[in-house]
Amino acid sequence: MKSFIYANRTLLATGLLVAAMLGCKKDDTVTAPGPDLALGTSTLGNVITGAGGKTLYFFGPDVAGDANCTGGCLDTWPIFYKETPTLGTSLKASDFATITRADGAKQTTFKGWPLYYYKNDVNTGDVLGEGIGNGVWQVAKPHYTVMIASRQLVGNDGKNYTFDTKEGTGNSIFLTDSLGRTLYAFASDKNNKNNYTKADLSNNLTWPIFETSATIGDIPSVLGKTNFATITAVGKTQLTFKGWPLYYFGADGGQRGATKGVSVPRPGVWPVVNLTSPVAPAN
Repeated sequence: MKSFIYANRTLLATGLLVAAMLGCKKDDTVTAPGPDLALGTSTLGNVITGAGGKTLYFFGPDVAGDANCTGGCLDTWPIFYKETPTLGTSLKASDFATITRADGAKQTTFKGWPLYYYKNDVNTGDVLGEGIGNGVWQVAKPHYTVMIASRQLVGNDGKNYTFDTKEGTGNSIFLTDSLGRTLYAFASDKNNKNNYTKADLSNNLTWPIFETSATIGDIPSVLGKTNFATITAVGKTQLTFKGWPLYYFGADGGQRGATKGVSVPRPGVWPVVNLTSPVAPAN
């Protein structure tokens, strides 16, 4: 009888030990965390996401690479910061960097654009911040063809200008490339016709053609992709907006947010463009 009781106890103890071991094995299983930054899907296509798959955004006034969402703005648009973020597939470490903001905080940037969340995005894939502020808030995408910037226009003459090509102070909204370099139109061009660039490209260094591929990449939704097209000018594929062929200004030196061209040779000859620009006149 004692042997029977002992055997039962041994079996019971063994069973409990096995159960405990199995339970520990199950509880000790750790799911590897996802990357700090990844590409997620949304109704606007692929977007760069942060914690919990939440969409990240760019802010037009940050075109020069500094962070201009401050104070109460940060309650609505919290910053994203990770010193050395882990990256999902299709994202390159060389596109990310860290800046120190004027308030002393650090913030992660993508291609020079500081990254933010939008507080009203609750679910993964939400893009409710897109287009807020006349389009100056744009979902973060890795392959924009053009972007929306907003800042004071300062001409090559050192004077301040407004979008209507007059002297004055105040932020203007205008188009840049994905690296924040300002794009201009030439007042003498016609609809989808470059009247500036010489066949021998001798003046292309002064006002370089904004070249792009025949397939236009991502465009901020408020601009409407149908406003963009490409033309062939002197053997180059040039992007147009509302029929206006787009150019850089050589003297801007590739500097983010520089707008020196607005005063050359006088205001109105090489204006910046945005959604309020008129359609280019027909030939």
